[in-house]
Amino acid sequence: MKTIALALAATAFASTPAMAGVYLNAESRDGYTGKDYTGRTVDLHVGYEGDIGKLGYYVQGGPSVSAVAEVDGSDTRLAGKLGGKFNVTQKLGVYGEISGVSNEDADNTYGTKIGAKYKF
Repeated sequence: MKTIALALAATAFASTPAMAGVYLNAESRDGYTGKDYTGRTVDLHVGYEGDIGKLGYYVQGGPSVSAVAEVDGSDTRLAGKLGGKFNVTQKLGVYGEISGVSNEDADNTYGTKIGAKYKF
């Protein structure tokens, strides 16, 4: 999985995009079960995005700090995302993302997202 992600990133960087650039992405996510607060994760990522024709892509990564409710301290891990979108038509686009978070004490975690957006 890591090899595929690196190959996709290398291909994206080697291509000549029409628009591309470096960005910073700070994101905070809070978790709840019912009304009960369960914790927070804050990602502080550096990324690169661009377009190649109808394909838009991004790759980002950096520290991810998690704090669980009612537990002292926090846990910092390395996290990253690789994603893109493809405009099938002016009104229809499809998108996808692969994400991962490191873990020294257990298996790394991975996630995927795929979807479509239709504009009226």
